[in-house]
Amino acid sequence: MIRKFTFIFFSLLLLVSCSFSPLTNKDIVQPGKQSELTAKEQIPMDFFPRNLTIAAVGDSLTQGVGDSTERGGYLPYLEDLLEQDKSVQDAAFYNFGVRGNRSDQLLKKLETEEVKDVVKNADVIIMTIGGNDVMKVVRENFSNLKMKAFAQEKINYEKNLTDVLNTIKEVNPNIKIVLIGLYNPFLKWFSEIREINDILEDWNSTSQAILAMYPGTYFVEIDDLFQNTQENLLFTDYFHPNDKGYELIAGRVHETLIKEVLKDLSYKRETTGNGESVIER
Repeated sequence: MIRKFTFIFFSLLLLVSCSFSPLTNKDIVQPGKQSELTAKEQIPMDFFPRNLTIAAVGDSLTQGVGDSTERGGYLPYLEDLLEQDKSVQDAAFYNFGVRGNRSDQLLKKLETEEVKDVVKNADVIIMTIGGNDVMKVVRENFSNLKMKAFAQEKINYEKNLTDVLNTIKEVNPNIKIVLIGLYNPFLKWFSEIREINDILEDWNSTSQAILAMYPGTYFVEIDDLFQNTQENLLFTDYFHPNDKGYELIAGRVHETLIKEVLKDLSYKRETTGNGESVIER
């Protein structure tokens, strides 16, 4: 009986061993190859919708002068666009825009503790600045506009913008900085004054050149929105954008955020704050 059982046992063992091939090097998943395959796979941005904390600083375009809803210019439009996007779950905005601010005044604003506290934990900071620097020269020399006066003021602007970027990066080295470019509000009513358009193009080019020296910075062109249209995009003061103007600006900023900025941001699940827009004057 024992011999019979032993014979059956070894017969089964032989059958089992014949039904499986021995492992080869090809069958073994090498750790290096596995990580290489994983690295090639890109997880879609909307797979894990992110929460964003965004600080907005600058002049009247950030404060929202000309916005009939008085909700903060382009920011509420941008908030709606972001939260409609599948890659964003929530966006908390902090608005520190001040009407009339020039670049030197923005620098002082950034050095206040209230702004530093937000910037320290923000993912993105969006700026509108430079328009009042140009307007200062226009007001002082309107009857006799000379390029020399703008050239001198641009030197001050270059220094201030550099100091602004350094100040932001010192507070939060990882924050992404978005600068909205200048547009010519006089184009419709004073189209014959070509010098202003040339000056603004020069200042936009200067801003882009300075941003290029800093990683994690982005420039949003908006001047063409106001040039290439028959629709009135200006408020009744013929200087600030109206609701439609702000909506179009928000569209441009949203495009930059989705196509460029969010791809460079590390993933963060929580926003800083209560998720509601905070307007600071």
